[in-house]
Formats: sequence, C-alpha cells, structure tokens
Amino acid sequence: MLRKRWIKPLLFVLCLCPTFWLAWRAWNQDLTANPIEFITHFTGDWTIRFIVFTLAVSPLRKVLHLPDLIRFRRMIGLFAFFYGFLHFSNYIGVDKFFDFHEIWGDVAKRPYITMGFTAFVLMIPLALTSTAGWIRRLGGKRWQTLHRFIYGTAIAGVIHYYWLVKSDVRKPLMYAAFVGVLLAFRAGAWLLARKPAPMTLRTPVRDNP
Repeated sequence: MLRKRWIKPLLFVLCLCPTFWLAWRAWNQDLTANPIEFITHFTGDWTIRFIVFTLAVSPLRKVLHLPDLIRFRRMIGLFAFFYGFLHFSNYIGVDKFFDFHEIWGDVAKRPYITMGFTAFVLMIPLALTSTAGWIRRLGGKRWQTLHRFIYGTAIAGVIHYYWLVKSDVRKPLMYAAFVGVLLAFRAGAWLLARKPAPMTLRTPVRDNP
C-alpha cells in the first residue's frame, strides 16, 4: 500500500495544507488584529509538529511493522525545515525589517530567541544534506551521525516554545512529552542493540564407548 506512486504526491499536498490555509486567511484578511504575531505563531507551531512527525517515523515503522514508512521521512523533515524557514523569515523580514542590530539585541537579551535561532541553525545542514548525492558523499554512517542533529533541533524547539509562552504552557509541555517519548524509544533501541547476545551453552559431545 505505502509503495503506491500516488502516496508521495498526496503526502506532499497534505503537508502544504497549512500553507494553503494560511494563504486563504491572508487573502480574506483574516489574520487577527496582529497578523505578524499570528503568522509567527502559526508557522512555529507547524515547525515543531513536523519535527515531531519526522521523529515519529522510525518508531512507527518498527511498532507497526511498516518498513516502507521510511520513504516519507526525508519529505517530512524537509517540510519541518520549510515551516521553520517561514517562521524565521517572518521574524527577520516582516517583524524586524532586517534590522540585524535589533535582532542581535533580541538574541542576546531573550533566551527564547537564542534557543529558537539555535533550533533553526541545526536544521540547515540537515536540509542541505538531505539528497541521495550527499548520502553518497558523506557515507551512510557519517550522514546518519550528522542527521542526529534533529534531536538537538527538537529539544531546542521545545525549550524555545516553553520559554516563549508566558502563562499557558500546556501546548509546549505536550510537544515536550512527544519528543521525550520518541527520544526515549530511540535510546532504548540503541541500548538493546548494544546489549551483547546471550552465550549459548554447548553440550559436549561424548565419544561412544
């Protein structure tokens, strides 16, 4: 089922649905009284969601016995970067009008800005090396090591969200729980893989009298 050719195009369109919905609201001038803040929060929410979706692919393929799910992880990860780029661009270009002096002041004074910037920077090498060509150049093992940056991105993203919210922390805590469970699953799988195989006792063969 997951190898059908139409699955990937369908998933691509579904991943773009939040963008279509945001564009529709902008066309109808329905971005609330503070459109910049609305777009910033909207794109930030979808960034952390797609990061969670990306982390969930490997555990789900093992738990559900669907190895073909791995075919979609790269696309989902790139959409996480896409929404992160929209989130970052809205802050840099629309909110701050490329005033890098003010932006640097925000990074220095506001820890949640620093953590969000860190999460986005960690996503850049993942997006740049997501092609099959880069996998060949880096070699499978080095490529996998580099792409473990997604763990740091997820943790930094959750911290950024938690520090940003001033009162109602339910949503960042929910995402923190998702990320925690998914990372714990990976840690457990890693520990099981390193566990030495049990030694089997061999029954000595006796010579016939």
